[in-house]
Amino acid sequence: MQMSDILASTFVLAVTDLAGSKKFYLEKLGFTEDFSVDGWSFLSRGACRLRLGHCPDAKPMSSADDHSWFAYLHVQDAAGLYQEVVNKGVKIWHVLGDKPWGMREFAVVTPDGHRIVFGEEWPVPPEG
Repeated sequence: MQMSDILASTFVLAVTDLAGSKKFYLEKLGFTEDFSVDGWSFLSRGACRLRLGHCPDAKPMSSADDHSWFAYLHVQDAAGLYQEVVNKGVKIWHVLGDKPWGMREFAVVTPDGHRIVFGEEWPVPPEG
């Protein structure tokens, strides 16, 4: 029996300040708001979809010891996107760099402490 394909993905995030988080994603990361209802904001940029849910009593991800990143987003022109977010004052978790697993990547931190990694396939230099 053939399994169904996954056609898209949406990340659902608990945020303590919905207005502030929405502003961050719109103004700093270039998302647009597609829809909103009481306590929720539905955002997108390209193929990435987010649902921000207002949870004022949630423990912020900034208090997590490890693995507080929620997404690895594959992009075109990681260097251009990196410059875009740096110019907008986004907090950088990992600076842009070429990784031995064949990705050029960087990571940012959101106001709630979530971390997002952005990566572009990059040729691994030959050993020798």
